[in-house]
Amino acid sequence: MALKINNLTKIYKNGRGIKEVSFQVNEGDIYGLLGPNGSGKTTTMKIITGLIPAYQGEVEIFGKSIEKYGERSLEEVGCLIEAPAVYDYLSARKNLEIAAEYYSKVKAPQIKHILEQTGLIKYQYDKVKEFSLGMKQRLGLALALLSNPKLVILDEPANGLDIEGMVDIREIIVREAKANGTTFLISSHLAHELEIICSKVAIMKEGQLFKTATMEEVINESGTLEKYFLKTVESGRRDLYEND
Repeated sequence: MALKINNLTKIYKNGRGIKEVSFQVNEGDIYGLLGPNGSGKTTTMKIITGLIPAYQGEVEIFGKSIEKYGERSLEEVGCLIEAPAVYDYLSARKNLEIAAEYYSKVKAPQIKHILEQTGLIKYQYDKVKEFSLGMKQRLGLALALLSNPKLVILDEPANGLDIEGMVDIREIIVREAKANGTTFLISSHLAHELEIICSKVAIMKEGQLFKTATMEEVINESGTLEKYFLKTVESGRRDLYEND
């Protein structure tokens, strides 16, 4: 089991957040969190990576509880959550070299490989402040993949990308999953993007996880992930209304 989430709850002062979110991600899965902005996807990912605490609930990464093991539970995790944390006044390559200092196993050839893989090799010596939003997303993905992690957590990785960029990122994710058995947890508000690459999906809205399913189950039941999402949310709202 790559990732196990149980009963995660985090409510902010404005009433938003997540409530009793639970799901499991098997090793090798490309697992999608689908929901509109404000549905709780980013909050869930921040709790998983230890960026914010939950009010209640448990997170296990490859069998290690983040509450018990702390940073040690994140040793095999790479992530891109919201905007990538980069030095704008440095080049893309220099940002990767600085990040590589935290990982003894990352050498110069790996940096070159990641730059090529993410389409940044031509711009490796350009300063990040000159990058478009899409280029910064590519650099964020490069940083997430740099240490060759077993689990990669990506929050809206297609954000700011044009069609070609979205295809490139999609191909990188699928290639990493197939070639290295890398597990991915990806959030998006774009049903079509997740439908193409994910093996499993969780439907989220208004801080709640309504349902999880394999992509095969989604297609068999509704034809598309978009239709499945709308059907699931409507059914979930009806159940909540009837239980009130």
